[in-house]
Amino acid sequence: MTVTHTATLVEDLAVVRQRTLDLVSHLATEDLERQIVPIMSPLVWDLGHIAAYEDLWLAHRHAGMALLRPDLAELYDAFETPRAVRGDLEILGHDDAVAYLVEVRARTLAALEITGADPVLHEMVLQHELQHTETMRQAMAIAGLLPPGEPRLPALSGAEEWLRVPAGAYALGAEDDGFAYDNERPRHAVDVAGFAIARRPVTNATWLRFVEGGGYVRREWWSSEGWAWKEEYDITHHASVAAGDADAPACHVSYFEAEALARWCGARLPTEAEWEKASERLDGVGLVWEWTASTFGGYPGFAAYPYREYSEVFFGEQYHVLRGGSWATHPRVATPTFRNWDLPERRQIFAGVRLARDPGDPT
Repeated sequence: MTVTHTATLVEDLAVVRQRTLDLVSHLATEDLERQIVPIMSPLVWDLGHIAAYEDLWLAHRHAGMALLRPDLAELYDAFETPRAVRGDLEILGHDDAVAYLVEVRARTLAALEITGADPVLHEMVLQHELQHTETMRQAMAIAGLLPPGEPRLPALSGAEEWLRVPAGAYALGAEDDGFAYDNERPRHAVDVAGFAIARRPVTNATWLRFVEGGGYVRREWWSSEGWAWKEEYDITHHASVAAGDADAPACHVSYFEAEALARWCGARLPTEAEWEKASERLDGVGLVWEWTASTFGGYPGFAAYPYREYSEVFFGEQYHVLRGGSWATHPRVATPTFRNWDLPERRQIFAGVRLARDPGDPT
């Protein structure tokens, strides 16, 4: 969805902001202001960052206003202040962060009266806030602070089946019209060989069979990097796998683990072109992010927009692409062409795995 009308935008801004505030309304100030783990921000930093980002793009760059709080620009710049140090900085406390959000929103609405909506920038700011609420949920999940009833990972019905997808050209990426991130464009034709893909993500029951079959002690299923990571940090299956419904998708799975389980199954991870080509015919899309075999890079003809730091600085072999969205991803963000990415050892994300096989492999 892309915002095109000012009235719609004003309503959407209000709905998204209320969603953000409701997410943390049950938390004590202490929990909002502490840093739970070094790889996640204090929740209150996210609130201040959401406000600073909106002020930068909608009041300052779009409407030409001076920044409301130029003294906070570096503090809430994600590249100037890495996550590991955010708990040591003098960031705004909860009350001040909420007040900052309110003041920035008033400026945004005033600017809209003068400049109208920019379909790209305003949608980007909306989706930025929605993405941060998922990141906040990741931190809350680590600390056991999620609101009652979350996460929502239902059992998957039906048998484990495979979908065969014939070879052929496929138009990968987002179309020219509507909102999309720079890394989703330009849309381009790719030749995709025939493959088979699981109709649903791997379940907790399957993951526990992997564990019981020696999944975390037998070297042959792991890459050298994955095995070194597992050994160094004494990794075994995530607690949520054993605690969750047996038929629900396995969650909090790293790329290294996903890759090992796929080998145990005599399968592999799909490429992102395979995933996108098959996505409309798959069950369980949007419950957990799904690791792909693809590393994160620009499509042919990529052009950074509206700023290089959103995508381009992460391109390379270090990050792997995830597709599909999770239970915590807003549908506005989780489009079929949306590309998420993370380091292969990360388990804080709500990620699982869907298996793929080559045409001649048994299914």
